[in-house]
Amino acid sequence: MTDEQRRHLEARLLEERARVTAILDRYRARSRDTGQEQSGDLSQRPFHLADEGTDTMDAELDAMEGQRETRELGEIDDALRRLYEAPETFGVDEETGREIAFARLDIVPWARTAVTPDR
Repeated sequence: MTDEQRRHLEARLLEERARVTAILDRYRARSRDTGQEQSGDLSQRPFHLADEGTDTMDAELDAMEGQRETRELGEIDDALRRLYEAPETFGVDEETGREIAFARLDIVPWARTAVTPDR
């Protein structure tokens, strides 16, 4: 990997970190709002049980999204740590020791493997 590619990937990691941090900040701000503010209801008492269920489901989906973004932020921070503290390990497949393609790193700059895992 060239120095120019490393600088590009560092910028991509910092860009992704800012994106994820902004999402988490919005999530934290929404979680501080009351349910009434979030749903736009005129009162704190739901008019129908389905409204309460929808509000609960929305809150659970937000929490799941927050967890996913928090994990992603951890992966990004770890990639930045590898880039700064052990640059010889950045962009190297942790399983095979082979270099990860730049095209993959450009899309997922915190990638630890050269291939996407089977789902």
